[in-house]
Amino acid sequence: MMKKYKLAFLFTQPPFGIATSREGLDALLAASAFCAEDEIAICFLNDGVFNLLAQQQPNSILQKDHISTFKLIELYDLTECFICEESIRQRALNNAEWILADPQIIPQNELFTILVQAEKILTF
Repeated sequence: MMKKYKLAFLFTQPPFGIATSREGLDALLAASAFCAEDEIAICFLNDGVFNLLAQQQPNSILQKDHISTFKLIELYDLTECFICEESIRQRALNNAEWILADPQIIPQNELFTILVQAEKILTF
């Protein structure tokens, strides 16, 4: 049986152009103060996988760098972080360097199972 989470944060939007991913990260870090770290699943799907790419240079497109703030996921001991394998492959990111030390790259169907079993899903 798969683990059930109280909250699932689903990042589907790219990091720049709109503030959605930055707002999601703020909500995630705020929620971590109220939930145990193993009660929160953090999932990256579709263009949301771009939020975890290392070596981005947002200042070159005149954007504020909030990508490095995603490193706080590990600092806050939020270990339940999942990246969709198919989303990585579709975007030709198979050899990408991630900002997280040990992201869990899982098949899309496993990611959907995590989401279905979560009590609440917040999508950004």
